[in-house]
Amino acid sequence: MAKVAVVYHSGYGHTARLAQAVFEGAKGVAGVEAQIISVADMNDERWADLAAADAIVFGAPTYMGSLSGDFKKFMDATSKPWFTLAWKDKIAGGFTNSGSQSGDKLNSLVQLMILAGQHGMIWVGLGMMPGNNNSKGSPDDLNRLGSFVGPTSQSNIDQGPEAMRESDLETGRLYGKRIAEVTLRFRK
Repeated sequence: MAKVAVVYHSGYGHTARLAQAVFEGAKGVAGVEAQIISVADMNDERWADLAAADAIVFGAPTYMGSLSGDFKKFMDATSKPWFTLAWKDKIAGGFTNSGSQSGDKLNSLVQLMILAGQHGMIWVGLGMMPGNNNSKGSPDDLNRLGSFVGPTSQSNIDQGPEAMRESDLETGRLYGKRIAEVTLRFRK
């Protein structure tokens, strides 16, 4: 049984909803046990869950062109497993959400890739062509924001998480599935 952990921070619920979609995609793959962990709930048991995971998917909102402060605190706290290379060769991935179409989300994904790289993890990209990039496209296309590194979603700042686009959530689900499938291949 491969273990996939989705660890995230969400300030207003939007990133939590995307995290849930990634989690759903991973747990839907036979032979995979998935769990979802908010950085607000980190304790010894949750750190042990991450240590036991074969894959860790990181998620945080993009605020002011960077990851949220709460997620950065979590990143700093990973120095203990970093020091012993405890996460070396685990599968890694990441996702983010912001209010703007761009919102400099790529910078947040790069921060997550660097975190994974410092831990010696193996990053898995989205593996999906961009949508909504031609005259026949629409905001309902999968990967409508055109990321290759990991899922990105956009949420209107005057609406709650219930108003998120299904295309963004489905992109997250498919990414969770991809992470789980890659994890199974590496465990063989």
